Amino acid sequence: MAEVKRKNKFNILTHGCQMNEHDSEILAGFLKGMGYQEIDDCHKADVFIINTCAIREKAEEKVYSRLGALKKLKEERPHMIIGVCGCIPQQEGIARKIKSRYPHVDLVFGTHNLHKFPELLQKAMEKRKTFIDVWPQREGIIEGLPVGRKDGIKAWVPVTYGCNNFCAYCVVPYVRGREHSREMNNIVAEVENLAAEGYKEVTLLGQNVNSYGKDLSNEVSFARLLKRLDKIEDLERIRYMTSHPRDFTGELVEVIWQSSRVCEHFHLPLQSGSNKILKKMNRGYTREDYLELVEYIRELIPQASITTDFIVGFPGEEEKDFADTLDMVEKVRFDSAFTFMYSPRKGTAAAEMPHRLNQEVKKKRLSRLIQLQTRISKEINEKLRGRSLEVLVEGISKQNPSMLTGRTRTNKTVNFKGDKDLLGNLVQVLIKEPKTWSLDGELTREPVSF
Repeated sequence: MAEVKRKNKFNILTHGCQMNEHDSEILAGFLKGMGYQEIDDCHKADVFIINTCAIREKAEEKVYSRLGALKKLKEERPHMIIGVCGCIPQQEGIARKIKSRYPHVDLVFGTHNLHKFPELLQKAMEKRKTFIDVWPQREGIIEGLPVGRKDGIKAWVPVTYGCNNFCAYCVVPYVRGREHSREMNNIVAEVENLAAEGYKEVTLLGQNVNSYGKDLSNEVSFARLLKRLDKIEDLERIRYMTSHPRDFTGELVEVIWQSSRVCEHFHLPLQSGSNKILKKMNRGYTREDYLELVEYIRELIPQASITTDFIVGFPGEEEKDFADTLDMVEKVRFDSAFTFMYSPRKGTAAAEMPHRLNQEVKKKRLSRLIQLQTRISKEINEKLRGRSLEVLVEGISKQNPSMLTGRTRTNKTVNFKGDKDLLGNLVQVLIKEPKTWSLDGELTREPVSF
C-alpha cells in the first residue's frame, strides 16, 4: 500500500485593520498554492504567522506576550516555522529587537514585500535561525497575487496602499509608506471577477480611500471609481474604508446618492470635536467643516448612517475641548463610534508634545463619551422597530448559533432565525427588538432575487 504523504498545515493570526486582514489572505493564498492546508490551531501548524498591528501600544504588547509564550511550543515542535510580519516589524529597530528577544522566531518581514513571501519562507527553512527582510518602502504595486479568501460572500479589495496624511498621533505613514493607487482597470477587473465568482459585496480598502488616484497620471478619482464599479451588474453592494473627512467632496456624496450599489454608510473619523485639538492632530478640517459635510450627506441621503472614531485624552486636551467633543456627538448623533484613549507612538509628532493627560482623566472622559454615544445609538436603533430592512445574510451569529446574521446597507448588524441555505442572499427582515449595537428580527419573505 502506498504511503500517504502528510499535508503541511498553516495558521495565521491577524491583528489590526482590514488591510492587515487582506494581507493575511495573500499569505494564505501563497501557502495554499504551495500545498499547505489552513487550520485554526497554531499548536498543530507547521507554519504559524502573526500579522501585527502597531497603531496602539496595547496591540504591540499583545504581540510580544504571544511571542514569549511561543518559546515552549517551538521547543516541542522544532520543525515549526514561526513568522512575524505586518506593521510592528516596519518600525525602526523592532525587527532586530524581535530577533534578540525571541530567537525562536524564524522569519520577520514587513508590509512592503508580501509578494516575496514564498522566497522568504524558503530562506527561513534553510537558515533555521531568525531571518529578517524588512523593506523601507514599497517598490510599486504588484498585481495578480494569490488571495486565499475564506468568505465567498464578501471580499476586501485594496484601491490604495499607504498614507500621506501624517496625523500627529498615527504611525501608519511610517509603517505603510506613502500613498500608491492601483490602476482603475486593475481594480475593476478584480471586482468583475469576484462578482462573476458569486461574491455579493466588496469593500474597497485604503488608509484614505478618498485620495485614490491623486498619484496617478490619468484623471481618476474615488468618485469616478465608484461610478465605474456601480455598473457591475452581478454585484449587489459596495462599501469602502477608511475615508478622511477632509477629502470627502460634495461630488463623492452625490455619486453615492445616485448609485444603486454603494451602501449608504459613511464612516467619517472625527477624532475630536475641538478645533484646537484637531489642529494639533493635523487633521486638516474644523468642526464647522465636518458639520457642513454631515448636513450635505443628510440633505441628499436622509436614511444614511454616519459612524466615527474618537481619540480621548490627546496631549493638551482640556475639559472645554472634551466638552466640544461631547457637543459634536449630540449635534451629529452618530449611529455608533469607535472610541479610544490616546496612546503615544514613538516617532509620531504627538509623542513629543507636552501637557499629557494622566490615565485617570482619560479613563473618566472615555467613560462619559461611551455613555453618551450608547444612549444615542440605542435611540437611533429604536426608530427601526417595526421596519422591514434589506439584509445580506453573511453567516451564523457568534453569540447565538441558532440565529443567522447579516448587515443592512447602513451597516447595522441584524440577527434572525433562518435556514443556512440563505447565506449569501439578500432577504427582508422585520425588526422586532432593536438593541444598542445590533437588531433582532424575523424573516418576512423569500430572498430578493439576483
